Amino acid sequence: MKRALIVLIGFLLLLAGLNRLRVKQSSAQTSSQAGTKPSLTEARHGFTTKLVRQVAQNKPVPSPPRQLFRSVRYDSPAGRLAAYVSQPPKDGRRHPAIVWVIGGFGNDLGTTPWREASPDDDQSASAFRKAGIVTMYPSFRGGNDNPGYQEGFFGEVDDVLAAADYLAKQDFVDPGRIYLGGHSTGGTLALLAAESSGRFRAVFAFGPVEDVAGYGPKNLFFDTSNRQELALRSPKLWLHSIKNPTFVFEGTESPGNLSSLRSLERASSNPMVQFYPVPGFDHFSILSPMTRLLATKVLNDSGPATNIAFTKEELAGLKVR
Repeated sequence: MKRALIVLIGFLLLLAGLNRLRVKQSSAQTSSQAGTKPSLTEARHGFTTKLVRQVAQNKPVPSPPRQLFRSVRYDSPAGRLAAYVSQPPKDGRRHPAIVWVIGGFGNDLGTTPWREASPDDDQSASAFRKAGIVTMYPSFRGGNDNPGYQEGFFGEVDDVLAAADYLAKQDFVDPGRIYLGGHSTGGTLALLAAESSGRFRAVFAFGPVEDVAGYGPKNLFFDTSNRQELALRSPKLWLHSIKNPTFVFEGTESPGNLSSLRSLERASSNPMVQFYPVPGFDHFSILSPMTRLLATKVLNDSGPATNIAFTKEELAGLKVR
């Protein structure tokens, strides 16, 4: 009797072990099917960047023309940061809006949003404002007289998302039609923001790089020998995280970051991300005609889901005024 009981217990333990093995195998199979590659948000969770230089601009925010912009402060994890927001239409309706990130390494605001510029190099993105689209130009931590220090494409991602949160609370903004765009370093930051959140209806990244190490240690404020610091700032590694339509543009002429666009395109298997090398333009001349085209598409993008798309013919037909 005792021996039979021991055999029975052994059998039950074996059966339990087999069940645990089946559960583990089933779980592994489910993980394999779902994909175990972490998102950028998951990879960033709990990570604190370590700066080797504490850089803050400590300079005032220029006063914008009142007929065009309001100077505002928006709340971000770094504190209250400066921004320009175009004057709202006085029609009592909610309008589409875009957060536009100007290129450069200062995290600051200058006069670019309203300064007259040549069509060959118009970085103002004023086509959106002129079309009646609410346009917000945020500065970031460490820029102008903002709190905090520049982190070089890390904490600034949180600032971009906080800028969108600010816009969504304005009674003249349609919270379901907030877009994001940026040029050069601003394009890189826009791409990282797209990889970190699905809160934008669509994202337009002009001339980003695939790896911020290419900007050089002079323009970066963290330990560039630390692979994790670099990885969490490199858009090429996180394209799979993008959930909303994202469009990457660059001119095919020099100067430009065409090789980065090609590298990003080769690395991506995400249908939400589309890459457009635009013939006949360079890193700067592409901005004026493309932002005009984008403004038209944003105004017509009013359905439940974005209908923004591009054809080779319309891109080939772009002209600098």
